[in-house]
Amino acid sequence: MPPMPRIVRLDPPATAPVIDRPRPDRLEAGNPRRETWALYESPVAAGALAQISAGIWACEVGRWRIAFAPDKHEVFFVLQGRVRLHDAQGGWTEVGPGESAVIPAGFQGAFEVLEPVRKHFVVVDGGGA
Repeated sequence: MPPMPRIVRLDPPATAPVIDRPRPDRLEAGNPRRETWALYESPVAAGALAQISAGIWACEVGRWRIAFAPDKHEVFFVLQGRVRLHDAQGGWTEVGPGESAVIPAGFQGAFEVLEPVRKHFVVVDGGGA
C-alpha cells in the first residue's frame, strides 16, 4: 500500500530561494530579481494527467513578456505588492494584496510588477498530455 499523502502548508520558507531574472530577450522594463521557493511538487506518476507545483514567489519592479504553453495554467494570490498582466490585445488586469488571478493556458502578453510583489502560486502543467 502506498504511503498516505500529507497536507502541505505554504508557510514562509526557512530555506533560501532560487534566484533568477527574466530572459534578456523578453525584458521590456528593468531587470528584476525574482525569488522562488518551491514548496510542493506533485510526484511524477505513470498516467498522471498533470504536474502541479506550488510555492511562494517574490519579485522587484519590472516588466517582461510571457508565453504560457497550451497546457500550463497558473493560479496566484498576491500577499503584498501589485502586478499588472497585459494581454496580447492591449488589455490589462491589475492584481494587488488579497486578490488572486488565473493565467490561463496559452496566455501571451507581459507580466509587470508595479510594486515589489510576494505571492503564493500554483502551476498546473499538463506536460503535453
